[in-house]
Amino acid sequence: MVLLRTPQGTFEAKVGTTDLGGHTPPDAGTHFRIASNTKTMTSALIMLLAQDGRLHLGDPVSAYVPDVPGVPGVPGVPGGKHITIADLLKMRSGLYDYTSAHELAATLDADPAKAWTPQEVLAIAFRHPPEFPPDASYDYCNTNYALLGLIAEKAGGRPLAEQFQDRLFGPLGLRRTSLPAADDSSMPDRFSHGYMYGGSSYALVDKPYPPELQAAARTGKPPPVDYTRQNPSYATAAGGVISTADDLSTWIRALVSGKVLSPTYQREWLHSPQPEDPKAPDGQRYGYGISYQRFGPNAAMYYHGGELPGFNSFIGHDPDNDVTLVIWTNLTLSPDGRTTANALLPTVLDEIYARLPLSPAPSSTATR
Repeated sequence: MVLLRTPQGTFEAKVGTTDLGGHTPPDAGTHFRIASNTKTMTSALIMLLAQDGRLHLGDPVSAYVPDVPGVPGVPGVPGGKHITIADLLKMRSGLYDYTSAHELAATLDADPAKAWTPQEVLAIAFRHPPEFPPDASYDYCNTNYALLGLIAEKAGGRPLAEQFQDRLFGPLGLRRTSLPAADDSSMPDRFSHGYMYGGSSYALVDKPYPPELQAAARTGKPPPVDYTRQNPSYATAAGGVISTADDLSTWIRALVSGKVLSPTYQREWLHSPQPEDPKAPDGQRYGYGISYQRFGPNAAMYYHGGELPGFNSFIGHDPDNDVTLVIWTNLTLSPDGRTTANALLPTVLDEIYARLPLSPAPSSTATR
């Protein structure tokens, strides 16, 4: 499903069906699991709480969540007293990413209905040593956003789902967007099933597919596995939200254009992205729960991506040209191992900007 909103109009492209062997095509109102696009919402809530004075982005994590470990005997290596909320937002904490642990994927496949708590996934992360000292480097890490969810609940004094609804979804009229309870693996009507070949580890850790699985996937035998009702509570603040293309286009445009934060905090949010790779200062940047990349002289987007077993997606807004783009698919990885929505992105951007008075140079963008 591709939804594009521009000053020239709204455009939709629909391919395939919402369930294997079925006949229902997707549309802009079809529910799907948005995975890590949830991070744009968690970061916005953190910014609102900072705007309210309930927290400060420079606060240490230990002020809200105890027992975040460092490396014993190594000064300056991550620990709750040394990591700030801003470090978590920008993926610069150095903490180990719990979704990189094979034991998580194994449990998801053995017990797909399991309801996870943030403390359980953090325990997986904390069994592994940190990757680097705080703010020394960039590393995409879901552990950061599991912690931010707990911080938001402590600072806001209410469950994350309630705060999302009252402060983000309700005010913007996102009536088809929700963060389900930890024990709820259902999907609202109308929804798309989500599929993937192989086990959960191929979405979380082991990419691309090995040659033998690629060959089997191309033949369609065996068919892909339906992951629609795998419980996403292991992701929650990092990736648990359900939404639609229509709601997400409203959300990302509102966030980027300043309808969520005050002018002061909006400026800080817009200027937060910094290069993921210091050797490529003009490449992909990551900030407070948002990526930024320039695709050409007059074309740039604030965006995010989402991936979990069953679904892959992209949301982005170009404020200079008022272009909003949402892409989602119900197959996580193509048979050749590419994340499906992201693999479409260069082609879609080329089509968009070729029809605008620009001279872009689209590039493939890695998102999660």
